[in-house]
Amino acid sequence: MIQDTSTEFDAVVKICRELFIRKTKDYGTAWRILRLSSITDQIFIKAQRIRTLEEKKVSKVGEDISSEYIGIINYCIIAMIQMGLPDDAQTEIPAEEVEMLYDAVVKETKDLMAAKNHDYGEAWRDMRISSLTDLILMKLLRVKQIEDNLGQTLVSEGVRANYQDMLNYSVFALIKIGLAK
Repeated sequence: MIQDTSTEFDAVVKICRELFIRKTKDYGTAWRILRLSSITDQIFIKAQRIRTLEEKKVSKVGEDISSEYIGIINYCIIAMIQMGLPDDAQTEIPAEEVEMLYDAVVKETKDLMAAKNHDYGEAWRDMRISSLTDLILMKLLRVKQIEDNLGQTLVSEGVRANYQDMLNYSVFALIKIGLAK
């Protein structure tokens, strides 16, 4: 079977998007109140839980690793949407506008994924899921440091690029788990 990363990416994101939109209809855009550092911490909690589940192989709350990766994807998208909105933007955003913002972030991130896959030869396909988790945790520590430095970097990529990488690593993990089937 020929693997098509673009199609698999779309299948995973479709699941994430449907959940995100349903939650938006339930809760509105309450996430608008979160500062970027709080979103980073939420992603950290999810990534740390994945690592714990990978090591202990037992969940006491019944949620699996897939749901945590979906959470990372959606929180990364929330972070990038927040970064694109002015600080004084309204807290409540209509669901239709949220859908457009979500899709724009996904398109930009998918385009980056396609470019990197071209250059790296889809090396992620030979990686372990646990390595993808570790890369996400490393990116989170980088983002926390950049946030602690008030967004200033000397030679490193910025926060947005790290969120994009975490989103893509999470999609790769979900593809490897079989969510794209």
